[in-house]
Amino acid sequence: MDDQTEALKRRAEQEGTSMHALLLRAVDGYLARTAQQAIVRRAAKEQAAKWGELMERLK
Repeated sequence: MDDQTEALKRRAEQEGTSMHALLLRAVDGYLARTAQQAIVRRAAKEQAAKWGELMERLK
């Protein structure tokens, strides 16, 4: 086994779950984080476009 697989196996044993369940949780967490980041980026772009001219004048 490689180092990552060994670490995953140990963590799954510590948490009393399967490696598969642990990986699914990790993927779910990743998808949730990246979805939230995309929402924030989109909102930031929209606000920058809306208020960009004013922000330039205030410099």
